[in-house]
Amino acid sequence: MAKTFVSYNNILSSLGFDSETVVENISKGISGLEKYEDTSLLPEPFCASLISSEKIESEFNKIGDTSKFTKLEQMMILSLKKVITASNIPLNERVGLLISTTKGNIDVLEKDSNFPESRAYLSELGKTIQNFFGFNNEAIVLSNACVSGVLVISVAKRFISEGKYDHVFITSGDLVTQFILSGFNSFQALSAEPCKPYDKNRIGINLGEVAASVLVTSSKENLSKEAVEILGDATCNDANHISGPSRTGEGLFRSVKAALKEANITSAEIDYISAHGTATPFNDEMEAIAFNRLGMENVPLNSLKGFFGHTLGASGLLETIVGMHSMEKNTLFISKGFDELGVSKKINIVKTNTPKKLNIFLKTASGFGGCNSAVIFSKTTN
Repeated sequence: MAKTFVSYNNILSSLGFDSETVVENISKGISGLEKYEDTSLLPEPFCASLISSEKIESEFNKIGDTSKFTKLEQMMILSLKKVITASNIPLNERVGLLISTTKGNIDVLEKDSNFPESRAYLSELGKTIQNFFGFNNEAIVLSNACVSGVLVISVAKRFISEGKYDHVFITSGDLVTQFILSGFNSFQALSAEPCKPYDKNRIGINLGEVAASVLVTSSKENLSKEAVEILGDATCNDANHISGPSRTGEGLFRSVKAALKEANITSAEIDYISAHGTATPFNDEMEAIAFNRLGMENVPLNSLKGFFGHTLGASGLLETIVGMHSMEKNTLFISKGFDELGVSKKINIVKTNTPKKLNIFLKTASGFGGCNSAVIFSKTTN
């Protein structure tokens, strides 16, 4: 099987509009989370990582007409454009386009939207991104709750290994809207303060807006300095509950186990885990149990939710990109918000930025409906 790599990348978030700026801010411990009191979105205060529409439009005005594109479309296009430009790959029939999102253009269903409700269809989002750049192949939109941003990497890898494409561009994104906030608030899951993944004093999640994009390729001629090879991947559904994870971590355990088998490595060879870490009691506890069952209780682990909040269908891709840069810099980034362990099993939370030789890292994600995904990446040299 041909090797597959994740290469050129770009993050658009409240911490910056390119990966380098975002990673630099993370290395300085700067969070994009802020407390908001906006009753048009939620009757009570909430903490989130938001990007102003004005800032996005000011950038998008340089390349297109803002009146023709939704906020999410502008975010995705701005993010993906930098990756396409950096790769210098012609968008011919051997190039695919994948999009990961949980809710897409959900904001067009609100009363003050200037766009027709049909724009909320995920297929319309795909067509818009495809047509803007002129991709020959139809965009495929992947929406599988909060594992979407990890699962989409697996799908890109499969398209390449099956010979359908030589290169696949991925863009992912989600918004923080009234609908999204009210949904999570109905679970009593939101925190009005910055989230604290795995911490004894955590009180819930924060939500965030982001667009993230990468190139997945089989070509060693198209590798960025932080490019990684995909060693193994797997997805498993624990079939436990519509929103609650398996109490034994079964789905996550099985997905990581299968990814390790494909990668032909042991858990002892994992240098770092970029975990899901939503700061909810059920998720954090489930992950701690799963990683202990895998013999990974001593592997350095962090959650990046303290910097961005939970960015839903984009979180897995966003956190993969940060993991790539972390490995290139041989630096473990702090799990912001963590102070005292609040799960029943031992896990090795990164408490401060730490130099460490990194060769292989594991990215995991879990989501509503019982879905769990894992991808293992290794450092590569150009």
